Amino acid sequence: MADPISNLVSQLCRLPGVGTKSAQRLAYFILDMPESEAREIAKAINDARDKIHHCPVCGNYTDTDPCAICRDASRKTGVICVVRDARDVVAMEKMREFRGTYHVLGGTISPMDGIGPDDIRIKELLQRIDEGGVSEVILATNPERRGESHCGVYIQAAQAAWGESHEDSPRYTHRRKS
Repeated sequence: MADPISNLVSQLCRLPGVGTKSAQRLAYFILDMPESEAREIAKAINDARDKIHHCPVCGNYTDTDPCAICRDASRKTGVICVVRDARDVVAMEKMREFRGTYHVLGGTISPMDGIGPDDIRIKELLQRIDEGGVSEVILATNPERRGESHCGVYIQAAQAAWGESHEDSPRYTHRRKS
């Protein structure tokens, strides 16, 4: 296999769920495409990497500040749904039932992997709650998944400590993902 093809296969293998055989199929598919289409794919990847960043309010992926969800005046800003990552926001939005706002943690607490509360966006969540107006926090993480139960416990404990000196502490609910 020529070095450029081998390199392309190696890079495609870095994608989740793509093994060597799938990467080889994709590499040959890309090479067989019209050059303009292959360049469009490369441009789309570069554009996404250059233009997409985290919303300064919720942490979701966006190309605007704040994101469209945070700017939407019809949303219930007093209800925050806490999710693990941006894919969870997409899944919730597809259901078209939730009309509150989101907070993307950007990962989970995992002591075994050396990931603590300071490594994900818990502090930002507590700051949003501290600003006031939050009546409910929905923890939409999966408690059966390693590390995700640590997030819910930590958030509730940290907020409970804060709530002892505040009368308007929000109500917490845990919504299990299937």
